[in-house]
Amino acid sequence: MPPVQSQPAGRRGQKRTHLHLLLLFLSAAQTHAYIQIPHDLKQAPEFTTQPVSHTAFSLDDVNLACEASGDPSPSFRWVKDGKQFGEVLSESGTLTPHPTMDLHFYQGTYRCYAANELGTAVSNLVHLTTEPVPSLAKVKKQKRRAYEVGESAVLRCNPPKSSVTPKIHWMDMQFHHIPLNERVTISRDGNLYFANLIANDSRDDYTCNAHYINASIILPKEPMSIYVTPSNSVVKNRRAKLHHPAGARSSYLVLRGQTLTLECIPEGLPTPEVHWDRIDSALSPNRTKKLYNNRWLQIDNVLESDDGEYVCTARNSENSVKHHYTVTVEAAPYWTRRPEEHLYAPGETVRLDCQADGIPAPNITWSINGVPVSGTDVDPRRRVSSGKLILSNVEFSDTAVYQCEAVNKHGSILINTHVHVVELPAQILTPDERLYQATAGQTVMLDCRTFGSPLPKIHWEILDSIPALSNAKISQMTNGSLKISNVSEEDSNRYTCSVSETNKSISAELEVLNRTKIVGPPQNLHVIRGSDAILHCKYTVDHNLKSPTVQWKKDGHKITASTSNDKYHEIEGSLKVWDVQMEDMGIYSCEVSTTLDSDTASGYITVQDKPDPPQSLKLSEKMERSVTISWMPSVENNSPVTEYVIEMNEGETPDEGQWQKYRSVSQDIRQLEIHLQPYSKYHFQIRAVNSIGTSAPSESSLSYSTPAAKPDTNPENVMTLSTDPKSMIISWQEMDRRQFNGPGFQYKVFWRRAADSGAHWTESSVSNPPLMVNNTGTFVSFEIKVQAVNDLGAAPEPLTVIGYSGEDFPLEAPSALSVTELQKTSVMVRWSPVRPESVRGHLLGYKIYLRMKGPSGRLRAGRSPAVGNPTVIEVPADAAEKIVSDLQYYSDYTLTITAFNSKGEGPHSEESSFSTPEGAPGPVLFLPFDSPSESEITLRWEAPHKPNGEIRGYLLQYQEVVTGSESPQHVESIDLPAVTEFTLKNLNPESRYTFHLSARNSAGDGAPAIQSGATLLDGEPPSVINMTAGETSVNLSWVPGDRHRNVGFSFRYLKKIEGAEWEESEKINSTQAFYQLQGLDSGVIYHLQVLSGNTSYDWDFKTIYRRELHKSPSNFATEGWFIGLISALVLLLLVLLLLCYIKKSKGGKYSVKDKEEGQGDAANQKLKDDAFGEYRSLESDMEKCSISQPSGCESKRSSNDSLADYGDSVDIQFNEDGSFIGQYSGRRDPRGHDSSGAVSPVNPNMPPPSHSFPTSVTGILGPN
Repeated sequence: MPPVQSQPAGRRGQKRTHLHLLLLFLSAAQTHAYIQIPHDLKQAPEFTTQPVSHTAFSLDDVNLACEASGDPSPSFRWVKDGKQFGEVLSESGTLTPHPTMDLHFYQGTYRCYAANELGTAVSNLVHLTTEPVPSLAKVKKQKRRAYEVGESAVLRCNPPKSSVTPKIHWMDMQFHHIPLNERVTISRDGNLYFANLIANDSRDDYTCNAHYINASIILPKEPMSIYVTPSNSVVKNRRAKLHHPAGARSSYLVLRGQTLTLECIPEGLPTPEVHWDRIDSALSPNRTKKLYNNRWLQIDNVLESDDGEYVCTARNSENSVKHHYTVTVEAAPYWTRRPEEHLYAPGETVRLDCQADGIPAPNITWSINGVPVSGTDVDPRRRVSSGKLILSNVEFSDTAVYQCEAVNKHGSILINTHVHVVELPAQILTPDERLYQATAGQTVMLDCRTFGSPLPKIHWEILDSIPALSNAKISQMTNGSLKISNVSEEDSNRYTCSVSETNKSISAELEVLNRTKIVGPPQNLHVIRGSDAILHCKYTVDHNLKSPTVQWKKDGHKITASTSNDKYHEIEGSLKVWDVQMEDMGIYSCEVSTTLDSDTASGYITVQDKPDPPQSLKLSEKMERSVTISWMPSVENNSPVTEYVIEMNEGETPDEGQWQKYRSVSQDIRQLEIHLQPYSKYHFQIRAVNSIGTSAPSESSLSYSTPAAKPDTNPENVMTLSTDPKSMIISWQEMDRRQFNGPGFQYKVFWRRAADSGAHWTESSVSNPPLMVNNTGTFVSFEIKVQAVNDLGAAPEPLTVIGYSGEDFPLEAPSALSVTELQKTSVMVRWSPVRPESVRGHLLGYKIYLRMKGPSGRLRAGRSPAVGNPTVIEVPADAAEKIVSDLQYYSDYTLTITAFNSKGEGPHSEESSFSTPEGAPGPVLFLPFDSPSESEITLRWEAPHKPNGEIRGYLLQYQEVVTGSESPQHVESIDLPAVTEFTLKNLNPESRYTFHLSARNSAGDGAPAIQSGATLLDGEPPSVINMTAGETSVNLSWVPGDRHRNVGFSFRYLKKIEGAEWEESEKINSTQAFYQLQGLDSGVIYHLQVLSGNTSYDWDFKTIYRRELHKSPSNFATEGWFIGLISALVLLLLVLLLLCYIKKSKGGKYSVKDKEEGQGDAANQKLKDDAFGEYRSLESDMEKCSISQPSGCESKRSSNDSLADYGDSVDIQFNEDGSFIGQYSGRRDPRGHDSSGAVSPVNPNMPPPSHSFPTSVTGILGPN
């Protein structure tokens, strides 16, 4: 029943308590309820100590304890074997022996009786067994026994017989225990068993020690000897047998609550393994445990469910043996319901219910004060029915101790129950003005506990006037409590309890709150073993109640969850179960509890896993080429098995060889016939598969070997792989060893000429392919067959195949070779096929060898052809023509053709020559430009990589770029093929132009190269300078003008002190953008000027004052002389590298005129020599440049590049008049796509100053 909160007192139970507890309670409650307890209320006898059955080895062991409480104090008497024994005892009922009596006198069955004026209590029936202290009889010393290695042996202990089973210890003479293992085992009867003997088992001091714990004695028997000699037997292994128990079946009777031990002790070599099973159901790992290396199966606290059939299997590599155990479980009597003790008033009816169970079912009898009811006077008020004793209209004389006893063949049990008939005045024990709180839907008990005999009669009212029982959901209990079912808010009221025919009453207040409810219960989860599970529990509670407690339970047992728990973690009422295992499966309940009520909801976690391995794997119906395998299913682990996988191993042992899948079968199949190969040894194992995965393999079966037989099949893929003329190599696919079917396996090879089908077969036997046959002639056809044979015979007749001896090179070349032009770059090649007999093998096809000799006219000019690798084109054997495409324009070609077989190619045909016509040239290479003035642009280029004919000149088209409209296009025709530069004049300095340049030959104009750019403006010195002063230097930076050509200038500076003189820097480029002025004095104001012709700009700046600091000792690396030396060395190295770079790239100074004349000479020289070889050389050079040396290529591709191409990149030596600057300026784009002089609107991205070479020492080393 849900808890109901009440104040201020604790409530009393519904039934009357045991008499003496009631008295204690009432005494403690007197202060609160003012209960008057009669001082003469007495207590019947109650046992505090009862005797137990045992064995006595001496008079000191004869001690039967019997103690009881009661008021007045009880007296004691004993009954032995149904007769009074000894005198009546007082104070203590413990029975002790008389020192003069014989021990055997006390053997028998005893009961103790404790009595006072309220009745007599009876003890359980006990048995006292007497026997002398065990002792060893004199026996002859056993002779030393000799055994062979591998034999089994038993050393028998045979301890002295006793009603108490001794504890057996096998030890040596030094009192060391004999080691026990799978091979050496001790049985329950004390014998020592050896499954097989080894040489180390030889010894003379095997001693059995029997320990009788109750007798406090250890009896050592005479030592026993074993001598193990080497075995002369040819057979090393021994079949598995059972040492103990004997036979194939045994039966065991065990009582409920006892411990059952089944033994299975095998012998054999190798040592057999023991496996336990239960026939009628799976063996429960929770109910059983295996001891002594699996030799004992033990079940503690036996239950009726353990009744059944068990089997032990002992297995080694030779065989297996089984023993069946029939276990019958019976039970001595045990209580299922006990009678309760109460106080009764005269006239009441007493019902004492006594129920017991057992196997067989026990007989239940009643006694009064130790006297059977059947032996007392007949009383109509007293009757016994189905184990119940009913006393009607009791009187004071019915006060007694009543005994209920249950008996069957396995024992008896007895319980005493006190019935006390007494008369006491009525009293109310429940405090007045108690407040009860409950939640809606609960059943509430309003207490009105009374005390008195006869039992007081009470009634309840609502609001002191309305009878409570007028409400249909209110009832009054026999103990006086008022029961209100399914309470609601309307039941909140005041209730009054009154005792009839007295003025005694109390009041109670009931307050009904909202019930606690789980609104989001835990769900049923299916979880894979090893993963985590989360169970949620959401709830609502009344706002007047404190925060509830959430208690999680698993299968009814509380779970302790915390953040540090390795298994359970509670998060905001939810439960997380980490690393779920099979033992975590069960019902998880969430109980939300307040001080008034609680709500519980449950969810189930089903843990799924791969199934356990199948069991009881057996082989049956063993045939020459098949065997039937059967198995039993095992635990599915909550995911149904979908199939079984049969695996096979052909190794000598299960651990050798490789397990391979034989086949899968559906889950409803339990046996399968497996087809086997002859002359093989097999082992089998089974795996079970479910949705989670595949189980571990079952225990492997015993090996099964099939007998030998003739081969069933012949080898496949018989063929010839001949490579040498006049010989033949016969090959085939080697057969699997499992197809040999027996010993002495070989391949028998047959061959004969195909042209002579009636000829005799030549044969040869080999153990593996291939087979070489000599002196066959070149490319001769043969009939061939290969047959498998072994010592038992040959396979069926094999199929015949046609093969050939070795091929040789073809003898003839294709003839009538002709070439017909189809298009400018493709031709049709035709020829006459070779004669079949000249091929001397299988004709695989033809190979066309195509060689390009160079530009057209080279062969006609009588020049030696260029040497190059030919292009080889293969065509099939049935072809007599082929289109050859992708030829080069304006080129000479030669062509030959050969026939080939697997041996190789035959001779080449006669050479055929042809030429391709001219085609439009390719684009010119590169198109950089310079701007000599504000209205001029000079374009430079190189001849096309693919001229595709004789270059006759160039076509230059250009137009001004005007946003939003088209400007007129200008055309310049350059008819001199050797010219590779052109200057455009009278251009608009404010505009940008697009240039298109195409090469021309007799086939037309080629694809144009496109470039865009603009002219450069005259430069000027900077007028705005940013200055950053240091102690002895100043950093000067400026932004060069857009599209301005480079101009030289210098800085003048003067100390603003009396008598100072002007100093001047070196020449500086306007595009340089940065300069560092060094060698200044610290803390001084300077005046700075920029001079360029007649123009000057002025600024003032002040250097930073250098504070004198205390100098601490330092090493030489911080000294000024060392730093200066290192700086000078770095400067010298950079200058040398710079000079080498300029020398290598430009070759020194030269004027613009010399440069242009040199370009014209180079172009004319190029036109004079039109040799194809040089053209190829140029092409090769271009390819090399483009890949490996892009920087070096610029110098080759441009028209004798000048220093102007590197205006910002090197320290250019200017003339004082600046004439060189006027002709060349700016940085050249290394990709040749644009002029890269000073920054302009068409070239806005000026490189940062740090990327250029500085023009002074300070520019290289950076600021201080």
